[in-house]
Amino acid sequence: MTYAPLILVCDHRGDGLGETLRPLTAVGFRIEDSGTLGQTRLRLRALHPDVVLLDPLAPGGALELEQLADAGLRAPVLLVAEPRDPLPALGATRVLAETPCDVIYRDAPLEEYLMRIERLRGLARGLRELDEMRFQAVHDDHTELLRPAPFQTRLREHFSAAGRHRFEMALVLLDLDHFGRINKDFDHTVGDAVIRRVGRVIRQFLRAEDVGGRLGGDEFALVLPYTRKVDAARVVNRIRDQIAGLTGPGEGGEELVISASIGFETYDGSDLESVEILRRHAEVALRRAKLLGGNRGLYFRSLEEPLDSGADQERA
Repeated sequence: MTYAPLILVCDHRGDGLGETLRPLTAVGFRIEDSGTLGQTRLRLRALHPDVVLLDPLAPGGALELEQLADAGLRAPVLLVAEPRDPLPALGATRVLAETPCDVIYRDAPLEEYLMRIERLRGLARGLRELDEMRFQAVHDDHTELLRPAPFQTRLREHFSAAGRHRFEMALVLLDLDHFGRINKDFDHTVGDAVIRRVGRVIRQFLRAEDVGGRLGGDEFALVLPYTRKVDAARVVNRIRDQIAGLTGPGEGGEELVISASIGFETYDGSDLESVEILRRHAEVALRRAKLLGGNRGLYFRSLEEPLDSGADQERA
């Protein structure tokens, strides 16, 4: 069944604009009407229109556009204006800086309405495609976590901010145990499926301010700003348990054993000299977790004799 784009006609003046545009249903559009600002706000949330056509009650429409933007307006907007009235164009440009918008005169023929609606849909489609390209450029295809370079950039930003404002943060490094066996014993698609499942586990633990990345292969990392060591330890243990809980039948029915080794280090804004030391410490804790058999998380400062710790401090 062919998708019919939805036009939400916001006839706040009550001049029957919806009926004027009803013939557009003959060329594949759906038309929904709203007669008041309150009704429009509700319908924006419920209908998610492809295009909003606003005939404002207030001169210029800026106040109504601001209200709709606050209500979550994301669709392109075609604003109806009086001939030779510059206010709508100025208001729309100011309020909808990141949303495609256009202005049409009230007495324009139906063909012009159609042309401008199609143009707005094309602009919105182009912006969506651009956003997708930007997302794909910095996010891993399998997990939607950050790629290594963008992750390292965000890590440096958070480390610098923690140093300036003296807040605590944690860096968590994670490596799947015996992942090579999965790739050896099964088709590579099984390994890809495991990576996707682990990525979902990690994403579900991310708060808005957290950063998750896939560093390569079966290696993952998280930056947890505003996080004390005890809270970081809780997150690490929960992630470890959730990953171990993936053990069992895979997507193709294969019997899989999945677990992870995790190492983490914290920074209070003053107790480490550089982000490189923070990362090396987390790597040391990760290696120790591996050597102890995996399926565990270790805090660098809890290690009695951290492997390579002397060399780390020497390099620092």
